[in-house]
Amino acid sequence: MAQHNELGELGEQMAADYLQAKEYQILERNYFYQKAEVDIIATYKNELICVEVKTRNSDFFGDPQEFVTSGKIKLLVKVMDAYMTENDIDLECRFDIIAVLKNKNQEVITHYENAFYHF
Repeated sequence: MAQHNELGELGEQMAADYLQAKEYQILERNYFYQKAEVDIIATYKNELICVEVKTRNSDFFGDPQEFVTSGKIKLLVKVMDAYMTENDIDLECRFDIIAVLKNKNQEVITHYENAFYHF
């Protein structure tokens, strides 16, 4: 497996562990709808949470959350709409980003709640 894939999987596991420690209930990981994917779907305080995880080993090219494009946001909204419909979920949905910066010298998790869209 490519090193960047391993780093991405590690970042997603770190994000899931972080959320569980904060009493979020993880419903799905790596949920696919058509060609789009949501990294983590969770519930917390009667809200459905869509989490996009961005993992980097350096912030040299910018913060990880800066790599969530408007196209990606549109796909995430589409996936969550389908997920809520197919699972008959009637909750508010919040979109979060968890940025993970992980290398041999540092391990930083930053959680951006309601990062880009709320419906």
